[in-house]
Amino acid sequence: MSNQELSSLFNATTRKIDRRTILQAIGVSVLSMRSPLAFADIGASMSLSHTQVEQLLKPLLVTQNPAMFQFAVDVYEHCIFGLIQSAEPPFKHPWLRGGGYYVGQWLWDTPFVTDLLAAVPSQKKIIRGIYANFWDFQDRWQKAKPPYAGGMIANSIFPYSGPKGNNGKNWLSFSAFSQAPLLAWGVERAYRRNRDHELVREALPHLEAFHDWYWRERDLDNIGLITVGSYDGVVQDARFETYDQEVDLDSLTLITHPGRPAGPDNGPWYGDIYIPANTAYLLLSEQSLVRLADAVGDHALARRRRPKLNKGVEAMRKHMWDEEHGCFLAVRHKDLSKIRTATIGGLVPLQAGIPSKSQAARMAEVIATDQWNTPLPFPTVNRTAPEYKSDGFWRGDVWPAPAFQILDGLARYGYKKLVFEMAGRLLDNAIKVGVSEHYDSQSGAPLGVRTGLDMSSSLLTMAIEGLSPGHAIRFAEPV
Repeated sequence: MSNQELSSLFNATTRKIDRRTILQAIGVSVLSMRSPLAFADIGASMSLSHTQVEQLLKPLLVTQNPAMFQFAVDVYEHCIFGLIQSAEPPFKHPWLRGGGYYVGQWLWDTPFVTDLLAAVPSQKKIIRGIYANFWDFQDRWQKAKPPYAGGMIANSIFPYSGPKGNNGKNWLSFSAFSQAPLLAWGVERAYRRNRDHELVREALPHLEAFHDWYWRERDLDNIGLITVGSYDGVVQDARFETYDQEVDLDSLTLITHPGRPAGPDNGPWYGDIYIPANTAYLLLSEQSLVRLADAVGDHALARRRRPKLNKGVEAMRKHMWDEEHGCFLAVRHKDLSKIRTATIGGLVPLQAGIPSKSQAARMAEVIATDQWNTPLPFPTVNRTAPEYKSDGFWRGDVWPAPAFQILDGLARYGYKKLVFEMAGRLLDNAIKVGVSEHYDSQSGAPLGVRTGLDMSSSLLTMAIEGLSPGHAIRFAEPV
């Protein structure tokens, strides 16, 4: 990608807003009230009542819709403030619990929470600490593992006090796989809200090491495409590295790395299928890594990353794009043949700006049909696929985070009418039935963890990003 293309993506991603100008121009009232709590008082394991969260948010939010304000309060209360935990071994810093029965800090979930937390004043230290937990894990892992595994960050990290099986004390054996590589994107989202240069400087070397691990250990043929894997050799653990039960990985087999000699350092740890989701997420984060490096003056790092970014975009367009399905498809490592099932992972490349204009037009055309435009969009597998079941776990259900990412991408390509309509239904349903882990794509019924799952905070992000004018809410200058 050229510098101009990266700049365009950066501006679209951050949606920088002159808040005072907006307030003056549109005359929207600010729901304001000085809080008896200082923003600096929000900290690890601080229990805030619903009323206290209301008071804290009133100076921050602009809306004419009381229902949207209450929705924002619910999200911050249950999916953000209520999940920040005090430091405890092995965490040296406050950490972010996943919510519900998820007692740990998850790699994929964290960026969605810190994005919204960064809009709250005086939270820089908390956010730095949340990410530093990942960097600490990476350093410990690096010291304990062979060079080929160096740089990995696990999909989830746990406190020593965690439940049996997910306990931080067995981190070397349990944390054998990673997850959707969105950390750089998350750091950038936080940085654009709070301008914390220290967060960026601390993160850059760890993020680059993580990305290098991903390309080294997941791009088996060095062609710019990413698979999944797990150092314990368990196929389902490899699937956990992306969407847990994604249909296009049903036939996944673990193989040895074709780029390394046979031996004890090359077991059956690598998936034989390249997938569009994690490839797109890594490219999205490569874009963020380039911009973050430039923001703090590390232009050498930015130059190192651009070739990998360009290579991956070209590879996805060449090998994964499918005109018939109107999305990107998974391909087999052996011969790059396509797996003819369209999943949600084939749509998320929109957010990274990977499709060409003509490809994006075809994607919008297909997304508008009932293949993806179900009563509650977007199902995790194409509705016409035989595996589709409206409440199936990653097999037809709806998850807020990828839905937000697809809509965000569609909006950048200019398909705002379609975005407004689909985002509106997602938000109407969430306001009606509550914030949940995932939903039935036909009935909209809540599924999984109710109310307090961190990643579901992305529902509020949809509204804050202006993806549904009927649910208008924005951050305002703090009072």
